[in-house]
Amino acid sequence: MNWFTKTFSSTVGRKIVMSVTGLFLCSFLVVHLIGNLQLFRNDGGAAFNLYSDFMAHNGVIRFMELILVAGFLFHIYDAIVLTSRNKKARPVDYVNNHPEQNSTWSSRNMGLLGTVILVFLIIHLWNFFVPARFGGLEGVVIEDVEYDNLYLRVVQSFQIWWYVAIYVIAMVALAYHLIHGFQSAFQTLGLDHKKYTPFIQKFGVAFSIIVCLGFAIIPLYFFFLV
Repeated sequence: MNWFTKTFSSTVGRKIVMSVTGLFLCSFLVVHLIGNLQLFRNDGGAAFNLYSDFMAHNGVIRFMELILVAGFLFHIYDAIVLTSRNKKARPVDYVNNHPEQNSTWSSRNMGLLGTVILVFLIIHLWNFFVPARFGGLEGVVIEDVEYDNLYLRVVQSFQIWWYVAIYVIAMVALAYHLIHGFQSAFQTLGLDHKKYTPFIQKFGVAFSIIVCLGFAIIPLYFFFLV
């Protein structure tokens, strides 16, 4: 196991872990967004509450949640380690160094973007996930069966202007984070070629904008139209 530990504790190894976990988290975003789109159904939140109940009690989903948490933790930890190593390698910026000429804003500020996303994630989990898993939600009867009314929590939360603002800002940060991270992940994994790299770049931008816009529309919809 010594070779394994050395490999994945090296800079290259940590970048590989960052890439794999990042792409895994991208798949989670798609699934999460599809589930959240149930909020737009004109049924008083019944479909969303049924979906939430399924996610809370399905054994496979609960197991995948553990993998998801592990993915987040590995991704965050490796990001911190790599950022620290980069700073130690270049403790003082050169006077004539102009990084803006050969790198994007998002690539230079992945740490800042990641911090914004992490703060939002903590607030988001505390507001929705914790009550949904550990109690604290009002009940609602659907077809003679009582369920936790997570839909009501969503409606109430998205009537608060500062929470909506935090949510939308976080989605903007996530979009920039994904735009750089998506392409970077494929490059780290060796999938970098002049034939398909342009497609990966365009797909990554489209994916980042569409997914994050989809999430951002939800709080704006409930704040302005509900």
